[in-house]
Amino acid sequence: MVHDLAASQEFYRSLFGWEFEEGPAQLGPYVQAVVDGRPVAGLGEIGQGVRRLVAWLPYIATRDADATAMLIRDCGGTVAVGPLEVDQVGRLGIAADMCGAAFGIWQGGPRKFGPLQGQMGAPCWNELITADASGVGKFYSMVFGYETLPVPGAPADLDYQALHLEGHKVAGIRGVGSDLPHDRGAHWLTYFSVPDVDEALRRITALGGRQLSEPAESSFGRWARVADREGAPFAVLRATRS
Repeated sequence: MVHDLAASQEFYRSLFGWEFEEGPAQLGPYVQAVVDGRPVAGLGEIGQGVRRLVAWLPYIATRDADATAMLIRDCGGTVAVGPLEVDQVGRLGIAADMCGAAFGIWQGGPRKFGPLQGQMGAPCWNELITADASGVGKFYSMVFGYETLPVPGAPADLDYQALHLEGHKVAGIRGVGSDLPHDRGAHWLTYFSVPDVDEALRRITALGGRQLSEPAESSFGRWARVADREGAPFAVLRATRS
């Protein structure tokens, strides 16, 4: 969700080479970002006069959005929007875990696509930034059936858990304690694939975005945390292995 849809389209088109398709109309001013003919993200415009943080929102797949919404509430989370039916998309809702990190739920509609692997500008990882990884990990396990496991070889003092589904690593939870950003609190961070992290950082700053961290090596590959021109945080990653 952004304040200036046209300017944000130009930023991400120049950075990732995204193309855009309009709609669905039920979502107001909204476009889908497309890579190789397949939708990878959406950009919606925040209404004038509405004060809201600009942010990326990951959607988690569910076979029954209404049942998942009830389970979210039962486990201490909140449901802010829906679930509601969106033409040609599916049944959607917007929720938050018990620590306030927002995410979406999505019961897929007619357009179903598998994940893109490694293409420039494709989302390749999602990571929850929260105060304590273990506590909130139980919430996601109970609601979505994830298995939470430590990352092999990670430093002993790193509060990090990986979420697994059917044996596949699908997301991470990073506990940062008192270093949690005061302006955002707990939040999900989306990683986008790039072939060269340093070149991506140069392009981001040239386009009016900001570099929020120095490039670092991880078990997933080289990455850095950044923000777009409206301040929405995300990360760029050159993955070395899955």
